[in-house]
Amino acid sequence: MTAQRRLAAILVADVVGFSRLVGADETGTLARLATLRREVVDPEIARHAGRLFKETGDGFLVEFGGVAPRGGRRHGDEGYCAGGGNQVRQTNRK
Repeated sequence: MTAQRRLAAILVADVVGFSRLVGADETGTLARLATLRREVVDPEIARHAGRLFKETGDGFLVEFGGVAPRGGRRHGDEGYCAGGGNQVRQTNRK
C-alpha cells in the first residue's frame, strides 16, 4: 500500500484562561463557549470547507483541504476578529 500525501492547512484553537473562567462561572463560561462555537466557529469552518477532527473541551483542531488563498485572503485572517469584541489571540507559525 502506498502512502498518500496531500497539502492541508491545520487550525489549532484553544481558549486562553479557560480554567480560570470556569472556576469563576462554570455555567456561564460553558454556555458562552457553546454559543460562540454554534454562531461563529462552526459556520466559518463550514464556509471554508473545513473538517473538525479533534475536540479537547476548550479547544479543537480543524483541517482545511486546500492551502491556496480564497479571495486573496488566508483562512486564519478572518478568525482573528471572530470573538466579537472578546480578546482573541492569533498565532501564526511557519
